[in-house]
Amino acid sequence: MKKIMIIAVTAALLASCSGNENQYDASGTFEAVEVIIAAEASGTIQALNLEEGQVLQAGQAIGSIDSIQLYLRKKQLLAQIAAVLSKRPNVSSQLAALREQLKQAEREQQRITNLLKADAATQKQLDDANTQIAVIKKQIEAQQSSLNITAASLNEETLPLTVQVEQLNDQLKKCTLINPVNGTVLTKYAETNEMAVNGKPLYKIADLSVMILRAYITGDQFAQVKINQPVKALVDAAEGKYTEYTGTIEWISDKAEFTPKTIQTKEERANLVYATKIKVKNDGRLKIGMYGEVKFFDK
Repeated sequence: MKKIMIIAVTAALLASCSGNENQYDASGTFEAVEVIIAAEASGTIQALNLEEGQVLQAGQAIGSIDSIQLYLRKKQLLAQIAAVLSKRPNVSSQLAALREQLKQAEREQQRITNLLKADAATQKQLDDANTQIAVIKKQIEAQQSSLNITAASLNEETLPLTVQVEQLNDQLKKCTLINPVNGTVLTKYAETNEMAVNGKPLYKIADLSVMILRAYITGDQFAQVKINQPVKALVDAAEGKYTEYTGTIEWISDKAEFTPKTIQTKEERANLVYATKIKVKNDGRLKIGMYGEVKFFDK
């Protein structure tokens, strides 16, 4: 009988100790903002220099996609533009003859003017010379207007081709694979020499320097927590102890949902709970999917 009482007391003490070790308000799992990077061009992957677990920087070149067909199409368009522009008239050379006629007419006008002063020419001769100058000037003006219209028309004809060249330049730029965000490669979906298609995922990356602990609270706790509230995040460590992190609540759901089967709150499981997101700075030990416990309130 005495032996049975000792066992019962020991069990009670163990239960009490266990209860003290589990003083947390909610629990959940760690996650990160994952970004799937997809190809923006189609072609054979010539290089993809990354591996799972590799840390990449934003703006880092990581590979390339074959761009020879795009380059050849650009070359063809540039040749078409050159061919169209070669038809533009040389305004200066085509007006040279008329301008020379104008100079000659002006010299003749000056000569007749001098003769008229000496009574060696008639007024009609001077009038004819003036008319000749006016006619040539009109011809030059009309010819120049016609040539300018032709040149402008040819320039406009090249505009659609120029836009196509700009589009190809953009596509050629996208053939160089540039990592857009800082983070760690989680999954690699493609390999060198595989065919890339516009929109095909190449790899998944996430910034693991800051983790998100998604925890669930009950309706009773909902009114006691708020955005930007500092909290304590606890992660299992060796010998039954916890590693403590400082976190900040960055989001609280305003819609109740059924408790996920894998999540336990401090109280007995309730039918409805509210999701929260707690931002925690990662020292390198926090991993995606790892369980964590949260203390919203000081005990």
